[in-house]
Amino acid sequence: MTSNEPWPQHDPPGGHRYGHQTPWPGQPLPRQANPTWMGQVRPDHYRAAPANTFAPAAHTAMPAAVAGSRPGAGVMGLVVGGGFLAFASLFLVLPYLVGNTGITGFVIGFIASLIPLSAVLLAVYVIDRWEPEPKRLMLFAFLWGAAVSISVTLLIQPFFALAAAPPVGMDYRTFAVTVQAPVVEEFAKSLGLLLLLVFARKHFDGPVDGVVFAFTIAGGFAFTENILYFGRAIAESSTPGADLAMVFFLRGVMSPFAHAIFTGTTGLILGLAARRWHTGMSVVAFFVGLAPAMFLHSMWNSMGQDFLVQYIVVQVPIFVLAVVVIVLLRVAESRLTRQRLQEYAAAGWFTPPEVEMLSTAGGRRSAVRWAKQFGRGPQMKSFLRSATQLAFIRQRILSGRDVPGHQFDEHRQLAEIVARRDAVLR
Repeated sequence: MTSNEPWPQHDPPGGHRYGHQTPWPGQPLPRQANPTWMGQVRPDHYRAAPANTFAPAAHTAMPAAVAGSRPGAGVMGLVVGGGFLAFASLFLVLPYLVGNTGITGFVIGFIASLIPLSAVLLAVYVIDRWEPEPKRLMLFAFLWGAAVSISVTLLIQPFFALAAAPPVGMDYRTFAVTVQAPVVEEFAKSLGLLLLLVFARKHFDGPVDGVVFAFTIAGGFAFTENILYFGRAIAESSTPGADLAMVFFLRGVMSPFAHAIFTGTTGLILGLAARRWHTGMSVVAFFVGLAPAMFLHSMWNSMGQDFLVQYIVVQVPIFVLAVVVIVLLRVAESRLTRQRLQEYAAAGWFTPPEVEMLSTAGGRRSAVRWAKQFGRGPQMKSFLRSATQLAFIRQRILSGRDVPGHQFDEHRQLAEIVARRDAVLR
């Protein structure tokens, strides 16, 4: 493929072969812009995007610093530490599961639990498509939910039982289900979210990231918990087939997203705090975000004989509301991408039609289809991903926190943009 081939909407990236252009005529550099409530910045934090000064010769290959970019020490420490904790947790979690389910119940429960887990991970994939999180952090989130948070729950529950007694008129079983379990489990799951926010801050950009990480952690937690419930239905019943079918219908069909919605509220609030880029506010947001998660969890566990009525009247609307919130967050994310890339376009890095392509789902699909005609589909996807990452790097710069560090990432990302563009058009 050569630069003479038509680009979607009839404009190649950057206007021609190397993307070296000046702001289009009559368009001044943008003023301080707050496109949505998700992307607001303080006027004194606003900085114009750096001008495009790359020479054509610099576009022929990806710089070594870009091609070999490494994860930060915080991310590596988080991943290694999380892997160690997950491995250590298996020595507590596996005996607990097998002891309650037996080998047969464990195996069947494990297989059956993969079905609701697949539904949650598919939702995560759909939500996370705009700006995918690093796979190593997604793996950390899943292992935290599936192993570490279960282990933390098992370790904390006895101390909670000693420290908190049921109120007058409530038996211990009801207290354990409606108070102890929501408090301990949501704390254990959300602790992983807080660690991600503190140690992988560059990848925790806002509410969508918070929801993605929260859903992944909750999906892992529900996966292990479902092994327990499904396995018990096999091990403790005289009619294991019927009981397994009933438990699977309740947990795997009617409520595969229950834990995801609970913990998702914490992730949403932590994501909003991440936009402020302040560690103290993040810790406060952690405890604030636990409140709705614990409340929703308690509501779910409190449903009794009128379960079906409460499910239809209360839980279904909550699920619908969660879907609406996620859709709105995705729309806000695309608008934020458009605004930030417009600022780079004004500095000469993109053309206006290219910004439209990069900031809409339809434009991206058209670009990938166009590139596939010339065997450049993967290169186009890399270009789209790099441009999105650039927009969010700029948002971090405009937050006013660690500006020099983020500006270094910005210059490296801009070099990568140039290289990705060349890979598409060569």
